[in-house]
Order: sequence, then C-alpha cells, then structure tokens
Amino acid sequence: MKTNDRARSRVAAVTHPAPQERHVLDYLRVLYKRRFVALPIIVIIFTIGAFNSLRQTPIFRGRVQLLIEKDSPKVARLDQIFQTQDGWSNDDFYQTQFRILQSRSLAKRTIDALKLWNAPRLGNGPEPKAAISATGLIMDAVGSAIALARKPFAADDAPAPVAAAPPVDETAAQSGRIDEFLGGLSIVPVQNSRIVEILYASTDPAFAAQAANALANAYMTQTMELKFNASKEAADWLSERLAEQRSAVEASESALQRFKEKNGAVSVADNAASNIVVQRLTDLNAALTKAKTERINKEALYNQLKTAESAGSIDSYPAVLSNEYIQKLKADFSDLQRQQASLAQRYGERHAEMIKIRSSVEAADAKLRGELAKVVESVKNEYQAAFSQEQSLQAALNAQKNEALSQNRTGIEYGVLQREAESNRQLYESLLQRTKETGISTELRATNVRVVDPAEIPRSPISPNVQRDVMLALVASLVLGVGLAFFVDYLDNRIKTPEDLKAHLGVPFLGMIPRVEKGKDGSSPLLNNGVPANFSEAFKMVRTNVLFSSAENGLRSLVVTSAGPGEGKSLISANIAIALAQAGQRVLLVDADMRRPRVHEIFDSAQEPGLSNLLTGNAKASEAIRKSPVNGLSLLASGLIPPNPAELLGSRRFTDFLASLEDQFDWAVIDTPPVLVVADSLIAAREATGVVFVVGAEKTSRHAARTAIEQLDAANAHLVGSVLNRADVIRNPYYYSSYYRKEYARYYVKSTP
Repeated sequence: MKTNDRARSRVAAVTHPAPQERHVLDYLRVLYKRRFVALPIIVIIFTIGAFNSLRQTPIFRGRVQLLIEKDSPKVARLDQIFQTQDGWSNDDFYQTQFRILQSRSLAKRTIDALKLWNAPRLGNGPEPKAAISATGLIMDAVGSAIALARKPFAADDAPAPVAAAPPVDETAAQSGRIDEFLGGLSIVPVQNSRIVEILYASTDPAFAAQAANALANAYMTQTMELKFNASKEAADWLSERLAEQRSAVEASESALQRFKEKNGAVSVADNAASNIVVQRLTDLNAALTKAKTERINKEALYNQLKTAESAGSIDSYPAVLSNEYIQKLKADFSDLQRQQASLAQRYGERHAEMIKIRSSVEAADAKLRGELAKVVESVKNEYQAAFSQEQSLQAALNAQKNEALSQNRTGIEYGVLQREAESNRQLYESLLQRTKETGISTELRATNVRVVDPAEIPRSPISPNVQRDVMLALVASLVLGVGLAFFVDYLDNRIKTPEDLKAHLGVPFLGMIPRVEKGKDGSSPLLNNGVPANFSEAFKMVRTNVLFSSAENGLRSLVVTSAGPGEGKSLISANIAIALAQAGQRVLLVDADMRRPRVHEIFDSAQEPGLSNLLTGNAKASEAIRKSPVNGLSLLASGLIPPNPAELLGSRRFTDFLASLEDQFDWAVIDTPPVLVVADSLIAAREATGVVFVVGAEKTSRHAARTAIEQLDAANAHLVGSVLNRADVIRNPYYYSSYYRKEYARYYVKSTP
C-alpha cells in the first residue's frame, strides 16, 4: 500500500511539476551546448547579408510631391455631380487615385511620352546585381533534388508550361517594358495631408528624376482629359434629356387641362365644396355616435328588465320602484291579502265572504300585472325607437362617406396630374439651367492635381546602406541561430541533468557519476582500481544516500537496473557494492543478468558456477559464491546462461536463496537486465528491499525512463532513487556546473594524501 502511495505521489509530481525559476545562466548553457548548431547559421547568414550589401548596385530615387484635392475648382455644380457618379468624391477617393498612379494605362502613357518602347533598357545605369539568399540556395537545392527524383517517372510527352499571356491591348514586348517600368515605381501618401509622393528608383539618377516627373505630368494630363470628357458627355446627355423633358411638360399640362374641363375646374380646384362635405360628415358622425350611445343604454335597460322579469324580481327594478301607481296597486294588493288571511281563520273556503275576498285579490293581482307589462312594453318601445334612429343615421353617414370618397378620388386624380405637371416643369427648368452651366464648364481646363515639388536628380543613392544592412544581417543571423539552438534543444528529450531526473521522473536523486574511460589495459573503472578522485567521491555520495534510504535490520537487497541497455548499470552495481564493502559492510554482488552477464568480466573471474547453476540445483551456494579482491565483497556470477531466466528469478528457490543470505551478508547488490527489454528486473525488484534506477546521461529519453519507472511501480518495487551515469563533466560543464567544477577535482587530489 505504501508503494502504491509513493507511485501515485510520483505521478502527481511528474504531471504537475513545481515551477522552476530560470536563470540567465540556464539559457547561456543551452547556447554553449548548441554552439555547433548556432555558430554555422550565424556565420552563413551574416556573411551572405554583408556580402549582398557590399556587392549591391547603388540605387537612386527621384521624388515628386503631388497635391490632390477632392473638390476641383469649378464654376458649375453639374460637373461635381458627375464626378460623384464616377467615384471621385466618395470615401475611397484617395485609394482610387493611388491605384490609378500605379496603373498600367498610366505607365503606358508615360512610356509613350518618354519614347522608351525601343530603348535597350530604362536609363543608362548599371544592371542591378541579384542578391544571394541562403533560403534561396537551400530551396534551389531541394527543388533540383525533387526534379531529379521525379525525372525517371515523368512522361516523355508532358506538355510544356504555358507562359502567362499579356493583356489584350499590349504586345509581349510592351507588357515586359511596362512591368519593368512599374518595378521601380512606388506611391507613398503623406499621413494627415493631401500630398502624395511619387517615388521612382533606378540605377541611373537622371532617369529616376525624369521618370517621376513624366509620370506626374501624365497623371495630370489624364485627369484633365477625364474631366473634360465627362463634361462633354454631360452636355450631350443634357441636350437629349432637355428635348425629352420639353415634350413631357407639354403632355402633362395638356392632360391637366382636359381633366379640369371634364370635372369642372371650380369644383376641382376650389376646396369650399370639399369643406362642406367634410363638415356634414363630421356632424353625422357625431349624431351617430350620440344615437349609438343612447341605443346602447336603452338596450342595456331593456335587457336588464327582461332578465328581472324572467327571474321574478321585476318589483325591484328602478322604473317599477319609481312608478307611484304601481306602488299603490302593490299596497292595495297586500291589504287584500291580509284581509283574506284574516277571514280564512274564521270562515271556510266556500264561505261567501271568502269567495268575495278571493275575487278581489285576483282582480288586484291582474291589474298589477297589467301595469308591470305596460312598463316593460314602454322600455321596449324606447329601445326600438333608439335602434331605428341609429340605423337611419348610419345610412345617412354611409351615403355621406360615399359622396366624400367620390370627391376625394376626383381631387386625388387632379392632384396627381397637377404634381406631375409641376414636377416636369421644374425638372425642365433645372435641366435648362444645368445645360447652360455645363456649356460654360466644358470650356474650363481646371484640375484638382498640382505639383508641389518636382523631382530633381538625386545626389546620393538610397541603397545600399552598408552599415544598416550589416547590422540587420548580424541581428537576423543572431536571431535565427539562437532560435534554432533553442529549438534543437527543445526537441532533445534526453535526460541530461539531475534536474531532469527530478522533474520528469519524480525519483529521488542519489548521485551523478562522471564519465571515466577504461584503463589502458581495457580494465573497467572500479573504486579499487585507481580511478579519479571525483569518480570515487561520486560513488561515496551514492553509497551514503543508499545507506540513509534504508534502516532495516538484516539483509538489505538492492536491485540495480535501467530503462535500456548500454547505460552502465553493471558498472554501477559493481562500484556500489565496492563502496558499501569499503564502508565495512558485508556485501554480495549478484549478477542476475543471465542474458548478457558482465560482472564476471568486470572482476575477471569465472562465470560458472553461478546464480543459474544455484537456482537449478546444479551447484551449492558455497561453490558459486567467491571472494573478490575487495575486502568484505563477495561475488555471485550469472552462471550458465539458461533458456528461462525470468522463471528462475520468479521461482521459490530465488526467494529462499535471498533469505538464506541474511546471516552471512548485510547487503546483496543484484545486477539485473534493463526494464524495457525483459521482465527479469521487475521480478527481482519484487523480492528486493530497494531498487536503484540507472539513467545514462544524454542517452536515455524521458519517455523511456518514465515508462520504466511506471513498470517498476506496477510491480510494487521500492525505488530508492536514481543515478545519473556517464555525465561528461569535461565536455558539457554547462550542464553540471552546480554539481562538478574543475576546482573540485583539484580539491580531491590535494586531500587524497
């Protein structure tokens, strides 16, 4: 359970690493390491840029300043209207003028004026030299390689590429000359002003000024021609429209006169009759509204009386309560009923007095009912009279409406004819006035374009600016070189520093082992073999961290493994075992790599009998375990290479063997195969009390190391820590300056005696 908790915490640490503060020295270390990538790029780019700047042909530029106004100084307003129709005074006016200044038609007019069609070239300056581009050289080489690779597969009858056709009104020679002329032209508007600069660049200073001036003159001439043509076209158009409008005026006035004669000029033109009809319509509408209100009230009264009569509560109706005669009849009827009740107590039903009083009661009741019926009939008659009055007023109102609508239709037709005649007359007068104004404006030759400063022959070239170009080349080369160096370093995902181990694996760091070459006789660098002091001190640091990582009593077994082959785990196992033995521990070095064993070669001892012989029962422990040249260190070689090393390590014999070592040894250092290659190390790690993970500096990728750590966690192995092996502290001091410096080595040497 504790192992699983450690694995989860390690995954969380790797997934969400603590932010590391970057120092300037960290970036300098990257640049120093990738200097062989950055320096060639910097030198090549800077050399090409500086060489291009020094070999460039001097370029001169002529400048003309034009003032372009939106509103040209004209007398007649009609031309301004037509300019608006042509797009001269809209919001995109200046953008349109910039495009016209760069148009092919204006360039063609300028070339005509300068007579450059048959000239061998534009100006008398030297030909500009083409610039050398590193990107261009690379792309040309790639393109040539692709073309060469595709050549065997290309069809013999493949059609040749079709050249772009010149415009319809230009020949091929003219199109090329126009393109050449436009290549030196640029239009630059001056911000917050109406001034536009025409710039022309050429190797010939005289031609640069001449071309800029000629283009400005051609633009001014073209502008005046366009305006003159617009005014002339407007005058012609106005003359045609004027004749048409004269006919329209005559036709509309004739139609108006015929309508007056047909409908009576006075009744149509005068509004008195219309006012009488409207007043009568208003009075009828008011009377109808009053009658409708009275009818609604009487209808509501009648409906209320009918409802009360049906419910038998007509006595409580206001009209009945206010009728004195009905109230007198009701009182008489009540007195007769009381008399009848009094006589009924003394006489029988057939008594003469009873018969008489009963007849009186019935007569009074009939008389009362008759009066109530008269009240109901009176209310009904009033309602019907109000309804009839409303209907008659409604009919009169409808008739008056029809009369008003008829008169309105006549007035509308008259108004339409009158407005049409007035509109035609006004338009005719406006056209007549504009025709006269346009006739005057066609004789004017004003323009809204004026030359502020003509171009003069430039005295000095605008390019090349050697100092600026060299500085730009230096900056560009530095940016590209440094950027490429950091990009290459970003793509390098190998583990190089102890910080990488902590950040990407989440495993404790035990120590860093510097790279040490083999001896002249081919012997492996061992602590008892005269190795450099820094190498020896590094393993003592690892030994100290290993001892502090475990405080258990009895045998402590330590599996040493790595992610892949060639990372130096066997040499690490041997030196850890030697370091523990030098600290007074009883150590057994076990070579559990029964596929590619190395321990017997490192100590120059026999391979058999060994661990495989011991686990298969072909040898005893006393026969397989040998003493080594180091006091306190014993060796157990791999033995005969078996066909099934994983099954042997996973057997009960291996577990019992480790348990049997408790009385003779304090430590068992077990060298195992790489984790990602076979499962031997995972099986052995399950039985061991700790695992040391070896990572080859600048060899093992982060992904491979992380995958190996995850597999060890899945096997419930206890990871003691990791060791960064073969760190080249001499070649790459920028990586390991915080762990190793040259003065440290001198300190070791001085302190050795």
